[in-house]
Amino acid sequence: MKTKRIAFKMFLKPGMVEEYHRRHNQICPEMLKLLRKQGVGQFSIFLDEETQTLFAYQQVIGDTNSQDLGNNPIVRKWWEYMADIMETNQDNSPKSIPLKELFYME
Repeated sequence: MKTKRIAFKMFLKPGMVEEYHRRHNQICPEMLKLLRKQGVGQFSIFLDEETQTLFAYQQVIGDTNSQDLGNNPIVRKWWEYMADIMETNQDNSPKSIPLKELFYME
């Protein structure tokens, strides 16, 4: 199977950088296991401190990525846990904007 590269941005609420970082340093093992099971091999999240915008990058094997797991109870629990520090949709999913890849160098 071919590896896909997925990128998207999300948005923190003001003053929540440290809390976001703390929560991700304590991410539950079930979430990591689920992501790996779904083919997410690498997953990085970067912060634009000026705008509080998060930039997420994933390398995924297969047809799904973390953005396709919204019906999973582990993911829904994580969304609920993170909803107070991020901009979210009505279902607590993070507001995210997919980004189009324009250049890649191996």
